[in-house]
Amino acid sequence: MAGVMTGFGNFTHAVVRAIPSSLAKEALRMNVLDVDLVKAQREHEVYVGVLKHKLGLQVIELPADESLPDCVFVEDAAVVCGDTALITRPGAESRRKETEAMRRALKELDLNIFEMSDENATLDGGDVLFTGREFFVGLSKRTNQKGAEILADVFKDYAVSTVPVTDGLHLKSFCSMGGPGLIVIGSSEPAQKALKIMQQMSDHRYNKLTVPDDIAANTIYMNLPSKGHVLLHCTPEEFPESAKVFEKLKDHMLIPVSNMEKVKVDGALTCCSVLINKKAKV
Repeated sequence: MAGVMTGFGNFTHAVVRAIPSSLAKEALRMNVLDVDLVKAQREHEVYVGVLKHKLGLQVIELPADESLPDCVFVEDAAVVCGDTALITRPGAESRRKETEAMRRALKELDLNIFEMSDENATLDGGDVLFTGREFFVGLSKRTNQKGAEILADVFKDYAVSTVPVTDGLHLKSFCSMGGPGLIVIGSSEPAQKALKIMQQMSDHRYNKLTVPDDIAANTIYMNLPSKGHVLLHCTPEEFPESAKVFEKLKDHMLIPVSNMEKVKVDGALTCCSVLINKKAKV
């Protein structure tokens, strides 16, 4: 198995997309909840501002598309590792055209682009957890075995293991990486069961940080030259008990980011950006 990817968590660029007005009424969701569009847009502006101004990433901002109510959730449209990008085939048919703008953006960044063209394959980026050593792919309502196999074929340097997702939308609906070798995991029975499967399948021992709320386990970890370890996580207003747990990470710059409105349409923090480490050309 490949060792830890050099510079795990190092990122220079982020691709994000504006929220369409259609999100409030038409975005897919597992529960019927009213979305305050203005609040959602404000949250997203803060999120993008953190990436751009606080962390200094070069942010590519794609325009909203009213015909694609879920398009703000760019993570599902592509999986990027190193200088390689896999354009996915989202599990929800209504989201398939979201990949077009993402493909153009990643081509402009001069990445090696692979297409998931097999009509039997589905893959949402929200089901893909890259640990720096290997990939775990959730088999969910949105991602199937064929999609996982294509990902494994594209990223041949890394082991790829599949994990059944029986509860929740995506694998990363209840877990994420909190640092090198550290998995942040929700405390629900399905989340803990998935973690056990990941631990059994891996040749590597991961540390875990368990938080009371599953959605709060979705965090964004970065390791930036000028900032060190950075973690974007839920706010105390959203999930007070989970927010307290992150305070244990004394070596991290902790940045609470509100996501209260987008959670109503099953959106998590990682959903709203595709992070890229673009090496400078010599």
